[in-house]
Amino acid sequence: MTETFTSFELLLAATPVLLLILLLGILKMDGEKSAIFTLIVTIFIAVWGYHYSLSEIGLTLVYGILKAIFPILIIILMAIFSYNVQVYTQKMEVIKDQFSSISTNKSIQVLLLTWGFGGLLEGMAGFGTAVAIPAAILISLGFKPIFSAVASLIANSVATGFGAVGTPIIVLAREIGMSEHLQSISSDVVIQLSVLMFLIPFILVTLTDRRLNSIPRNIFLSLLVGGISLIVQYFSALLIGAETPAILGSLASIIVIIAIGKITETKKSENKVIKKHSYKEIIQAWSIYGLILIFILLTGPLLSIKKSLDPIVSYTFNLNIYDAISQTDKIRHIKISLIDTGVLLFLGSILGGLIQGARLKDLLSLLVRTLLQLKKTVITVSGLITLSTIMDFSGMIGVLGISLATTTGFLYPLFAPLIGCLGTFLTGSDTSSNILFGKLQTTVADRIGADKGWLAAANASGATGGKIISPQSIAVATSSCGQQGKEGEIMKKAFPYALLYIIVAGLIVYFGG
Repeated sequence: MTETFTSFELLLAATPVLLLILLLGILKMDGEKSAIFTLIVTIFIAVWGYHYSLSEIGLTLVYGILKAIFPILIIILMAIFSYNVQVYTQKMEVIKDQFSSISTNKSIQVLLLTWGFGGLLEGMAGFGTAVAIPAAILISLGFKPIFSAVASLIANSVATGFGAVGTPIIVLAREIGMSEHLQSISSDVVIQLSVLMFLIPFILVTLTDRRLNSIPRNIFLSLLVGGISLIVQYFSALLIGAETPAILGSLASIIVIIAIGKITETKKSENKVIKKHSYKEIIQAWSIYGLILIFILLTGPLLSIKKSLDPIVSYTFNLNIYDAISQTDKIRHIKISLIDTGVLLFLGSILGGLIQGARLKDLLSLLVRTLLQLKKTVITVSGLITLSTIMDFSGMIGVLGISLATTTGFLYPLFAPLIGCLGTFLTGSDTSSNILFGKLQTTVADRIGADKGWLAAANASGATGGKIISPQSIAVATSSCGQQGKEGEIMKKAFPYALLYIIVAGLIVYFGG
């Protein structure tokens, strides 16, 4: 595809995006219906407006569905399954008491679960776990489902830049041919997200406690948690690389939040009766999440276990699909592995469930019920990923990105994060956004004389904001909170925060470059 296109082509490219926003955000149509209807329109536009052949559409549909299943849908299913096991064995009550024992302050609980624990899950696993699990636990603590969904979505932003052990940044550096500058790009991303590391915690605690007299405490809490996150993430990125900032930053935040919770607990709260549990009960209650974290760490890139096992326990599907941007056939890979995150979640849930006293037969029956519970999510996520894949391969996403780049001119750095946000909104993945638009960012950087690494980092920074309103992330949130059909309401509530996020990121990129 060339960089010359008509206004009509641009209008056609924007139609699926605008239609999705209209159906979900304004008409409040159910997620699965919105996804399927938009998918049909996208196929029509690709064939009629972009001359993408029906045979390629067929291959793309197969590829999109497989990509939705492996690994995203499996991870969503197993994340909800892990929570359902906790509820079935009644160990979620122990975890609830554990969080209450740290602090009865709702702001502390929300921050600990979404920013701390959620950030840790994102850093190690990604792919929806950081939304699904914290949101489900919040509900068990008595928070409203819509609030739990929105808070988890807002929190699952900053950490996604270094999610899944740094995969988005590692892929970005490779795509733009700057792998040797990985640490520099990683530290640039942290700098661009620095203000947001204070802003997002503040939003989370303020959403939890809106009283005016709580604002000073909320500011203090945000400054402390944001400050430790920024310091740890920056030096992790600069000295180690992309693999550890989200993990180490979240661990540091968890320690600080727990300490604040203990120190600030009021006498009234201390006098509140909280059920005590034996060490055995506590170990049983945390066995599922503990095993999941251990499995993820053991098979992560920081150790060589995965590299050794991968050839033995993995199988790759290859599909040769035409790419309109490069105007060549490209081999697309779908990898199925017995050590993927979804499988690790399953193993942790089954083994943890057995430790908690459940029978294997009952756990497998619960797994089937969980699958039936998420049938609408399966349709929604499959439709969204497939339509984004068709938009990518047919050239529509490229048209949108190039159009924004050429329209903004010298102000481009101000809008660079918006391109990354667009990529994540459409694909649901920070990594995919970096693949789609990373090269575009460096090409524009050459044209306007900007630093290539800085603008490439801007794509990753903006992509983290797109996670807040990505329909795929919202589908995960509605599933974990039992709010299927309310995707539009959640998107409407989350949108202002995503907009603020991108504005802040754009200003930092523009004035900091």
